[in-house]
Parts: sequence; C-alpha cells; structure tokens
Amino acid sequence: MIDRIDPPVRRRAYGGDKINRVPDPWRTNSVHYITIVLGSILPWFIIADVMPIAPPLGFMFFLGWRLMRPGLMPLWAGVPLGAFDDLFSGQPFGSAIFLWSLTMIALEVIETRFPWRGFWLDWFTAGLGIALYIVACMFISGATISLSLFAMIAPQILFSILLYPIVARLIARADAFRLSRARRIG
Repeated sequence: MIDRIDPPVRRRAYGGDKINRVPDPWRTNSVHYITIVLGSILPWFIIADVMPIAPPLGFMFFLGWRLMRPGLMPLWAGVPLGAFDDLFSGQPFGSAIFLWSLTMIALEVIETRFPWRGFWLDWFTAGLGIALYIVACMFISGATISLSLFAMIAPQILFSILLYPIVARLIARADAFRLSRARRIG
C-alpha cells in the first residue's frame, strides 16, 4: 500500500501556507490608528470622582506606536488624532492637537539624534513624555496651579509610567497582527 500524504498536511509541511502571501493592506494601514482611537475612547468609561487616576491611554498608544515604529505615521498625524482625543478627553479643544504635534516633532528630533534605542530608553522617553503631557494638560486646562494639585496628579503620572510596558506589549501584539500574512498574491 502506498503512503498517501493528505494535501493540507503536505502544504503545511513544505511551507505552502506562508509562500506567496502578503500583509493585508487594510490592516497594515489602519491597525495603529484604530488602537490609538480606542485608547482615546477607553478612559471615557473610567470615572474617577476624587482625583484623576486614569492614564491618558490615547496619548500612551500614540507615543508607543511612534517609539516602536518611527516611520509608520506621518509627522502631521498628531493633528487628526489629537483632535479626536480632544473630543473625548474633556480638555479644551486644540490642546491635544498642539501637544501631540509637539510630541511628534520632539520624537523626530530624538530619533535623528539617538538612532540607537532599546526598551529602557524607550520607557524613559515615554515616561518623560507622559509626565510632561499630563503637566501640560493641567496648565492648558486653566487649573489653579498649587502644590496640592501636583500632589493630586502624581499618582496618575506614576500609574501611567508604570503602565507603559503593558501598553508597549499590547502595541507589539497589535503590530504582529497588523503585519501578519493574510492575503494571497495572484
């Protein structure tokens, strides 16, 4: 009796499922924007009565995508994504547009100055960016600046900085999904 290899097994055995495949262009061009928009919407469902504790997830996803994939988003991407975040964050309209655009420019300068990066430098850069973003949002919102106000936002800053590695892991998973081979050529 002749041993017969089942066609699906043969395809997997010889790499037939991976040859002649390209990433889906819809996923390649939209997953990063969708995750940033979902990150902007998600804190809307978290309600903090006494003090702000919810991290700015939209900004954290934006920062994470920019640090992880530097050339993925154009330099002007901070304008529409910041405008969307302004609609859900409660900040004055234009604050996230300005701060996200400023972040893109600053990260572009850092990228050209320090092309070698690792996880620790990215975490430090993200932590510094998150802290500056939260403090700048406080100034832009028109809050009366006092030492007690800085003490109230300190847990939010600390929580956001400590949450960044989890956000970076989620971005890495979303990036793997974004680049997975799905469509057959020809």
